[in-house]
This record gives sequence, structure tokens and C-alpha cells, in this order.
Amino acid sequence: MPLEYMGGRLATLDDVDVRGKKIIVRFDLNSPVDNGGEILDDSRIAEAAGTLRELCDRGAAVVALSHQGRPLESDFVSLERHASLLSRYSGVEVRFVMDVIGPEALRTVASLRPGEAVLLDNTRIISEDFIEAEGTVHARGIMVTRLSKLANMYVNEAFSASHRSQASIVGFPYVLPSAGGRVLEKEIRSLNRAVSSGERPKVVVLGGAKLKDAVRIVDYLSSSGVADEVLTTGLVGLLFLYARGYRLPRDVTKLLEKKGGEEAIAKARRIVEEGRRVRTPIDFVVEVGDKTYIKPADELTEGVPKDIGPSTVEYFRAKMRIARVIVMRGPAGVIEDPRFRRGTVELVKAALSSGAYTVFGGGHFRAILRELPEHLRSKVGHLSTGGGALLYYLSGRPLPGVKALVDSARIFNLV
Repeated sequence: MPLEYMGGRLATLDDVDVRGKKIIVRFDLNSPVDNGGEILDDSRIAEAAGTLRELCDRGAAVVALSHQGRPLESDFVSLERHASLLSRYSGVEVRFVMDVIGPEALRTVASLRPGEAVLLDNTRIISEDFIEAEGTVHARGIMVTRLSKLANMYVNEAFSASHRSQASIVGFPYVLPSAGGRVLEKEIRSLNRAVSSGERPKVVVLGGAKLKDAVRIVDYLSSSGVADEVLTTGLVGLLFLYARGYRLPRDVTKLLEKKGGEEAIAKARRIVEEGRRVRTPIDFVVEVGDKTYIKPADELTEGVPKDIGPSTVEYFRAKMRIARVIVMRGPAGVIEDPRFRRGTVELVKAALSSGAYTVFGGGHFRAILRELPEHLRSKVGHLSTGGGALLYYLSGRPLPGVKALVDSARIFNLV
């Protein structure tokens, strides 16, 4: 089945013949690391291994690319450990080259044979891969020009980085026939079902602390009719209560103003004034000093709300019970503290027990789902690897990396 994206089509690995081809694959192996550079969570690497294994089994030679961290920050490290883990999970010996576009990298890529794989070093060593520009511009850059001359095809397996318009994401599709990898394909199909299918009602639960992104999502989903109900939790819920005129503790309003700014607050007020179906919490677990209390939303006179309360859980559970599709993004409370984890856990359980198709976005859901019984975990529709990319998708903004694949499919007549 062709993969649709925003009115266009892109190729998947089912649409291309990879045997005997040398393929540049842009993975997102970016992982949390400790102060010694040891990888703390290798889930992205484990997920990428399936695509690498498939390509090698089908007779392709794989040139793997990925970034790690940001220049000058503590997680900006070499990909040598990533290569070792990729080898372990895929069962393919993945050579590592401490180079990206220099002589050693180019020699290794040129000599690569079918069934073999190499991981080049952190792409952000090259300044071009930390610059936002159109794909047609990056296609003329040094990174894309040097590597594309040695390859026959490009695969984007970095959905979670596809909101970036950077060289290794958007440049290659304009000079090489390009397709989406299995992880990217699964992400797009799952999100298309959640957002674009005719299954109704659709309920979106938005929490966390990324207020600007969240307000943009609420605005798009509620104005376009994509969502039948938007349920807000976390700081997002507090922002919309503030927009409704609720009195909140001064420390809370200062935090909302700092994280959201005047633009997000003004947009939230406009959404409220237009009477859109955006629901807010009706009670909270509030921390006052070293004690916690359950407080109704209209009695938040002191302390800091750290989780939604039991009445809100029941209110939102009733909304989810009749849903056909549920998308959850962001926690309902400060889940790092066990005292404020219950709201998020209960909403996850409610979503999985509803019978709806469920999509979860955010790394915190991975940890929560891991703790649940198997009969609930088996009901997960999709656990997204996307961070910023998922936010882009849910807010209706084009993902440059996926759009480039649509353009490539048209340029090279792939679908």
C-alpha cells in the first residue's frame, strides 16, 4: 500500500530494489549518555537494527549516518559505542569509521560490498549538518555531494529527526532515489490513522511542559476538526485554566509566563474565547511545603500543582471510554516523583482499556508501559519515537525530511 503524506506519496522499502545497491541510511541513533559517554537508553539503536539487518539480508551495502547530541554539549560524542550496539542488535558486523566525509570515510564507503555495513561518525562534526536550509540547497553541499557520488540510493530511517531541515535529512533525496525506512513508515502510517482516518471520536490528551508547541497543537487539532476532544493535563492544563481566568498561585503564573510567553497565553485565551472543545482538569494534587493535598481547580490559592487529581482522572476516563482513537503526548504530572505519577499511569490504563487505537508520544510513556501488565501492554497501537517530529505532525506542520522523500519519489518515479 502506498505511503501517503500530506497529499503526496513516498516510497518505502517495499517499492525499491536494493540488491547490489550501496545505500546511505540516515538513522536517528541519538541517545542519552552519561558523563563518560556510556549510552543510558539504547532503544533507538535496537529499533534501527531491524532495518539495517533487512537491507543487508536483501543484498545491499549500508552506509549508516546519525547525529549524537549538539556541538559543545556533554552528549556530543563519537558514535563508536553506537556501532557496537548496532552490531549486537542487528547481527551484522557494523564497522565504525572516525570520519564522515574525509579520506578514510570515502575509502571505506567506496570499498563496501553487498551485505556489509559501516557507521560513519557523528554527522554534526560537519557544520553543514547543523544548519537549517532547503533540501535543494543542501543537495549542493559538500557532505551530500561527496557521499552521494559513492551511493545508489538513500533511506530516511530518522523520523524523530525529520522535523529538521539539515543536510543528512533533506539533501540526499534530491540527488538519489530515496525511500522511507521501516521505522519511519510505521510512524507515518500510525499517525495518519490517528489523525486522518474516519474513526471517531478522536481524543487527544496533551500534557507536559512544552507550552508553545502544545498550544500550537491544540489550535490546529481543535480548529481543523481533527480532534473531537482535547484533554489538557500538566502545565498545559494549567495554562488553559489561566486562559479561562482561574486564579493560580503566583509561582505558577510566573512559570507559565516564562515557558509560554505572551504569544502562547494569548493564543490559549483566543482558543477558550472561541468555545472550542478543550477540556481542563477539575482538581489537582498540590504540594504545599512537604505535604500534599487534593484541591479543586478553583481553589488553587497556594502551593504547586504537581499532578491531576482523582476527579479529573474519572472525568477524562469517561471521555476516553467512548473514543475510537486516543493520542497521548506529555505527562499529567511530575512523574519523576512517585507521589505525582498516579494521574499519568491511570490515564494510560484508561486509554489501553478503552478499546481505542492508541498512540503514545514521549519517552516517559515507554517507562510507564514497561511497568504495566502484559494484557494492557499488548493493546498499545503505536509508541512513537518522535519528539519534535511528533509535535510537528500533530500541529499540522510539514516535516521537511518526509516532504523531501515525497519530492524524491516524484523526481525518480518511484511510486
